[in-house]
Amino acid sequence: MRAVTLRNGIIGLLLSGCLVSAAQARTLDTAYGEVDVTGTPERVVTLYEGALDASLAAGVTPLGAVTTRGGDNVAEYVEAHLGDERPAIMGVVREINIEAVLEQRPDLILAPARLTEEQYQLLSRIAPTVVPPTQPIAPDNWKAEARLYGNALNRQDALEDAISAVDQRAAELASALDAAGVGGTAFVVRWMPGGPMVMSKNLFTAGLVAQVGLTVEDAGLVGERGVHSDILSLENLSQVDGDWLFLATLNEDGQEALASAKQSSAFTRLDVVQREQVVPVNGQLWTSANGPLAALAILDDIEAALLP
Repeated sequence: MRAVTLRNGIIGLLLSGCLVSAAQARTLDTAYGEVDVTGTPERVVTLYEGALDASLAAGVTPLGAVTTRGGDNVAEYVEAHLGDERPAIMGVVREINIEAVLEQRPDLILAPARLTEEQYQLLSRIAPTVVPPTQPIAPDNWKAEARLYGNALNRQDALEDAISAVDQRAAELASALDAAGVGGTAFVVRWMPGGPMVMSKNLFTAGLVAQVGLTVEDAGLVGERGVHSDILSLENLSQVDGDWLFLATLNEDGQEALASAKQSSAFTRLDVVQREQVVPVNGQLWTSANGPLAALAILDDIEAALLP
């Protein structure tokens, strides 16, 4: 009898282990087909700013990450979430250093939606590689991406909490702006060394600006599939003369170009300039990043500028 009891106990433990493994194993729908991920990955590499953001929001500091657009490290807003742990740099999003990824011995790679099939084939030999399906440009795409990354990390609840925190923060800020009588139209413009570009009203940041009650415009200068307009001449700046102008620069070159433009009459005669409703913002955050942590940082910027 004792032997039978012992045998049943062992079988029970084995079955229990199988059930746990089955519960932790996940099949993800990605751009390159189904990808199986088991358990809770511990050695994670992110090859996209949105993936880095989602990982940190879920409580995971990746071993590796790519640089932010226009910079040589991760975006400045990310610094507050890193502490003493810092991801090694894996290159830039369009030029990933495969050898650097391999050196980290990851058990999960979170990649951008536009990862090429050639890169995917190389990376997927290193570790399960999660590439979000490409979607039409829309302001809330970041939520689907964050949820996919959260599922891959086995931290679904943490990502849902982070997304809910963004929606709650935006709703509270919308109420505060409404109560203060703050509203109107808004443009988001990235100022490059060559001049200004209007960002699409279908992007991540525009969605947040709209969520707090402003009407985001792009003056018809950006097509439905476009991310930004062509560079505008100073003479055509009147096309972005709304109630609010969020003006982003990526680096020192952009800041110098903007400082020079501010000396021109084409800039100073804009109504939005004369009303002092031009809001300088960090382009690494406002025109390059996405994810729940970036969203909260952008909402902080909006509150500081519109409810001083």
